[in-house]
Amino acid sequence: MLMNREKSLLLIVDVQERLAPAIHEGQAIVENCVWLAGVAARVGVPVVVTEHFPGKIGGTVALLRSAAVAAAAQFVSKECFSAQADGCLKATAVEGCRQVIVCGTEAHVCVQQTALDLRWAGKEVFVVADAAGSRDPANRDLAFARMRSHGIEIVSREMVAFEWLQRGGTDLFREVNRDFIR
Repeated sequence: MLMNREKSLLLIVDVQERLAPAIHEGQAIVENCVWLAGVAARVGVPVVVTEHFPGKIGGTVALLRSAAVAAAAQFVSKECFSAQADGCLKATAVEGCRQVIVCGTEAHVCVQQTALDLRWAGKEVFVVADAAGSRDPANRDLAFARMRSHGIEIVSREMVAFEWLQRGGTDLFREVNRDFIR
């Protein structure tokens, strides 16, 4: 199945101040989440950002917070590892979308548990591999394999952008290509 911007939402999970520096290739993960938030804003895809115990782990990394605010993101706090199990997604745009594109940290904990619960709730779930990380890359890789075995698609950020765009030659394609595609 293809990702469709009219049916989808970008869910950014727990890219927080005190955790991000410990993530393997954490700066690249943050930058790719920022990139996805920018593309989502440009093509009209809603964005939701979760923060796990922000009083203890800190809020969303400043660079990503700015991009998410520019994308008119909804921010929610949670205590459960799974944002779906926590219930914090109920009052967000997640409820009304069919496809959830997930990125963030840690891939083998909050990202995986949220993605699995969303899948079990009937959503089409896509996890963006180059925008999801863990402290240990082996844990990230195990999480991707496990999620894939449960029907979750593992994709790249460019796959997301090009599927949201659907076609070249449009003004929107030229804007996104100029501003985001490297």
